[in-house]
Amino acid sequence: MTTSATSPGTSPAAPGIAPQGGLTSPASLAPLPPLTGRRIRAAVIGAGAIGRGSHLPALAQLADEGETEVVAAVDINAGAVKAFCAESGIPHAYTDLEEMLREQRPDLVTICTPPTLHREQTVAALRAGAWVWCEKPPVPTLADFDAIEAEEGLAGGPYASIVFQHRFGSASTHVRRLLAEGALGRPLVAHCQTTWYRDTAYYAVPWRGRWQTEGGGPAMGHGIHQMDLLLDLLGPWSEVRGMAGRLVHDVETEDVSTALVRFANGALATVVNSVLSPDEVSRIRIDCERATVELTHLYGHSNANWTITPAPDVPEAEVAAWRDFGADVPSSHLAQLRELVASMRAGERPRSSGADGRTSLELITALYRSAFTDTTVKVGDIGPGDPYYAALHGGAPGWAPTPDDDDDDYGDVPGTATEEASA
Repeated sequence: MTTSATSPGTSPAAPGIAPQGGLTSPASLAPLPPLTGRRIRAAVIGAGAIGRGSHLPALAQLADEGETEVVAAVDINAGAVKAFCAESGIPHAYTDLEEMLREQRPDLVTICTPPTLHREQTVAALRAGAWVWCEKPPVPTLADFDAIEAEEGLAGGPYASIVFQHRFGSASTHVRRLLAEGALGRPLVAHCQTTWYRDTAYYAVPWRGRWQTEGGGPAMGHGIHQMDLLLDLLGPWSEVRGMAGRLVHDVETEDVSTALVRFANGALATVVNSVLSPDEVSRIRIDCERATVELTHLYGHSNANWTITPAPDVPEAEVAAWRDFGADVPSSHLAQLRELVASMRAGERPRSSGADGRTSLELITALYRSAFTDTTVKVGDIGPGDPYYAALHGGAPGWAPTPDDDDDDYGDVPGTATEEASA
């Protein structure tokens, strides 16, 4: 997808993505009209699996409710984006992001492209006055994330939010409230597990398993969802000690990692991220003073995926209240998008944006630095000037790409989302 010239510090565009022109200047565009009393005009960037399978259905449901309308889609592949628009009834197909932003002036841009493109495309949309909803992982580095946050509106938006749909839905909302109110007692011990299986064919996709184009391995591309949900439930982390390995796949990144995490509230957690596990599961368990809360699922959860096991002395009436999750609203893109649209209309920063969206990326960055340097990393340790701030491999021997690596073997990396919709 053609966007803008790469600015200093920006992750370079993937091969096959030719940046062109300058980023849209806010001063050159008239302000967008208020969002009250009208539909939110949305554009989808990337005509691949995640856009087709998750973003469009969520936007379509809200369109049926009178909240949104999809006015355009963008992809570097002209045939793909035309077919995408024809199948979905989207009126305008583009191969150039800047052109679409100038001509259509969307209120919301949803980004469904590989991670290396996220910073450039998000900044372009923000500068055009559009709010952004970007697929995970948000960007390859903390430097990229901070550059995006610097482009957000000072008050009332536009803001850039990350797709962390596992935070949303009735059960996670209920459990978050129980923990925040202290109903379950102090959180003490937690486990966070993303143990999935990916074969060699999965890594045959040229941008996967590469620091430059994917940002990281399973910690970044797979386990980020469960780690983000754990942080959303337990609050800030304070320190991490990690290990990483490249045990099976011929990739630059890791294919398995583990970590010990201490939280600001004193709780201790273990984290495992793997793409080597035939028995696939996503799991979070939190042992509190008065109860154990456990979530077991794979790619999404509903009320039925959560269990609460009380300590022996908890009254039955209290346990019954804990186990009443209310009407079942599964975790989904729709659940998050619904809340994002409400934030847009209120002119409020949405959840999973800004500092709230940065926390899981900071934890992952710290996990890599700990694993590659054999040290404990504390929150706030990694900032400008630290090698891990600008690249998750941090230049570590044995992990950083070598000068002999052939960057030309990526092939043509289209501006589409080839991530799995379920991930």
